[in-house]
Amino acid sequence: MLERFKKYVQFETRSDESSKVIPSTPSQYEFAKLLVEDLKEIGLENIYINDFCFVNATLPSNLDKKVPTIGFISHMDTADFEARNVKPQIIEKYDGTDIVLNKEKIMKVSEFPNLKNYLGKTLITTDGTTLLGADDKAGITAIMEAVKYLKDHPEIKHGDIKVAFGPDEEIGRGADKFNVEEFGADFAYTIDGGSLGELQYESFNAAQIIYTITGVSVHPGSAKDKMINANTVAGYLINLFPENEVPEHTSGYEGFYLLCSIDSKIEKAELTYIIRDFDRDNFEKRKEFCEEVAKKVIEKFGNILEYEMFDQYYNMGEIISKDMRSVELAKKAMENLEIKPIIEPIRGGTDGSKISFMGLPTPNIFVGGENFHGEYEFACLEDMKKSRDTIIEIARLNAE
Repeated sequence: MLERFKKYVQFETRSDESSKVIPSTPSQYEFAKLLVEDLKEIGLENIYINDFCFVNATLPSNLDKKVPTIGFISHMDTADFEARNVKPQIIEKYDGTDIVLNKEKIMKVSEFPNLKNYLGKTLITTDGTTLLGADDKAGITAIMEAVKYLKDHPEIKHGDIKVAFGPDEEIGRGADKFNVEEFGADFAYTIDGGSLGELQYESFNAAQIIYTITGVSVHPGSAKDKMINANTVAGYLINLFPENEVPEHTSGYEGFYLLCSIDSKIEKAELTYIIRDFDRDNFEKRKEFCEEVAKKVIEKFGNILEYEMFDQYYNMGEIISKDMRSVELAKKAMENLEIKPIIEPIRGGTDGSKISFMGLPTPNIFVGGENFHGEYEFACLEDMKKSRDTIIEIARLNAE
């Protein structure tokens, strides 16, 4: 399992939000071809890459009766952080002290107290210059190792198992092209969570709004009553948002607004916000608030602002709560393995957020990694194995 994971994380697959195609980067397609070969080596059937770079495969049932078909899904891309030349470092029997990634970067226990949960375990870290890519290559590894184990151990009975590895999850696009009918599962799981025991079936409702301010640039020596400084207007707009309803001051079921980026000059400013809330009514109120912000700016400065707002995904709990088979099955599988299920909402989204609304209930399961999307990312080998074991146990329980 360790060797497979190391092989996968060293394959650069960062997605590109500026791209207009799927997959957004050619490296994801190259990685998909590698996964196809690995699936063939394991012995799965109906292996192919579809038109939108989803790798599909089937482990056929070894039962003489019909049971629900289960799917397992992970994404191939990594986040927008340096992902070239990943050099995974292996720490066996972690002793609970600070981890030296390189001469300049130290992962300190005082800053990352979650490290205390991994005493005596095997950690895979970065070298401090890249992300690791456990999000979601740990998920891909867990699925691969699970279907390999089931293939090699036919005494473990299971129904049809579908596998899919998809592109562009990190930029929120890949699942738009997921083909539920083609996949052919009754319910599925994204293997895309974090630490041991995570089992998530609720996610944010999500939207994005982009404000564009058009200013008037005039020489400052003769600017009186002529200049409209888009930078100043942008500052006014930002101050209209509630200062405590931001990610750094919210948790649990609390929603937020996040200013993701500003590209600002005197003549033009563009501000991108994301809007998040678990409750659909509150989500709609937050969107209305963002429109009210635009109206207030126009009232004060004139018709110099335009905006574009669109929904990104919805709370998958709306769908999954109507049919909790998938959640109950995963919960029982974890309990059988003496893993404490941690059933909490995802303060984010997964491909399952969109896929569930396509008619395929898809909760999310842990992969055994933490601190995703940066140089302090790490994975725990023992917990990755437990992710694999959870998949195997779900398949076994479903066959009973």
